[in-house]
Amino acid sequence: MTRYEQLAAQIRQQIEDNIWQVGDRLPSLRESVKQSGLSLMTVVQAYQLLESQGWVAARPQSGYYVANRNNTFAAAKGGKGLHLNENVEINASIFGVLQACKDPDIIPFGSAFPDPALLDEPKLAKSLASVARRLSKFNTTANLPPGNEQLRRNIAQRYATQGIHVAPDEIVITAGAMESLVLSLQAVTQPGDWVVIESPAFYGSLQAIERLKLKAIAIKTDPLFGIDLDALEDIADKYPIKACWLMTHYQNPLGGTMPQANKKRLVEILNKHRISLIEDDVYGELYFGNKQPIPAKSLDTQGNFFHCSSFSKCLAPGYRVGWVAAGHHASKIQHLQMMSTVSASVPTQLAIAEYLSQGGYDTHLRKLRQTMEQRQHLMLNAIAKYLPSSVKVNTPKGGYFLWLELEPPFNAIRLYQLALKKGIGIAPGSMFSTSDQFNHAFRLNASFAWNDRLEQSMKVLGDLCHTLIEDK
Repeated sequence: MTRYEQLAAQIRQQIEDNIWQVGDRLPSLRESVKQSGLSLMTVVQAYQLLESQGWVAARPQSGYYVANRNNTFAAAKGGKGLHLNENVEINASIFGVLQACKDPDIIPFGSAFPDPALLDEPKLAKSLASVARRLSKFNTTANLPPGNEQLRRNIAQRYATQGIHVAPDEIVITAGAMESLVLSLQAVTQPGDWVVIESPAFYGSLQAIERLKLKAIAIKTDPLFGIDLDALEDIADKYPIKACWLMTHYQNPLGGTMPQANKKRLVEILNKHRISLIEDDVYGELYFGNKQPIPAKSLDTQGNFFHCSSFSKCLAPGYRVGWVAAGHHASKIQHLQMMSTVSASVPTQLAIAEYLSQGGYDTHLRKLRQTMEQRQHLMLNAIAKYLPSSVKVNTPKGGYFLWLELEPPFNAIRLYQLALKKGIGIAPGSMFSTSDQFNHAFRLNASFAWNDRLEQSMKVLGDLCHTLIEDK
């Protein structure tokens, strides 16, 4: 056992013996160095180990606190099996929730975006100012689809560090990930075609299917294992599926990640039936721990898969710069883009390219992941403290969403309405399906800096849940 493991074991025993209780602040790093006689690095490693094991939670500029170890939530179940929709209509119900998230006075637990303060990168702002001064009239035409050459090389290099070969010519820069996803869907479908999505699904996929007049088959998605592959294989034998839109990592809203073995079987099924995979991987960089999950795109041997991502969730949400690694569909994507947005913003493309070329992005990501993991612990503690004991919660190993379920007929839409009157936003489960099977569930955003206002908001949310359960 290493020295930091010995120190971690000693502190863990003190917590078990109630020397330190839930909510107590542990000795600072410097105090622990003085008491133990160990190096600062050893003490930091010990605290980080305790944090990863759920024994303590870090609070920025405050220190380490004993975490609530009673967060042994039952896992949420996700969907109840496949359902077919020939006419998808979802936009109206989503619009109101998204509008509420824009109000700065609303606690943004329902937001789809991470805490903006986490993505305040002064170095990126300097890059934008620098490229703006150097812009010429030729930059616009030079950076038309497929997009800035340096940025595409930067992205290809990041794929290469994962052992994935993606040539810069396969990459098309888009106005955010949403454009890359919709263009990918357009590239392989016509109105009236069948598309497989998850259940529950990212509402953006439902909106895109509605707009493109496609038909959806929503297949049960498990928080631990991803989409039901037996159901997918069965449905692929019966319907002429053209595309499968999935989030393989930290799925929105469930938060689950598909295991590598499941990805391999997924690829086999899709290749067998000549179905295109549209892999929505906007949260792939937000993993906790040291091992980044590998996208299903890495198993693509036929060039028929689309891997879509962006810098919006990790670096620059307002810049609206995403991309798609489109394989042999890259040329088709470029033509479609020229007929819609023409190109992604040129100054923001250049700024991100310069930022990535200078280095430091991975340092930013490591800090971002650590902070998000700490904040997830704090929200889980608040859920355990304030919400009904019957609540089921997923605890993903990445991203910043938590999916909560209460026993039906709990009405999460009513909870959303009541919470909004109290200045608190949530994302009700109905946003993520065209059926009513998730009316008892809701999604929370755990990325925001914890403070007394958020703590009080969770208490209010818990009180509302108790009231709705008692009134049902």
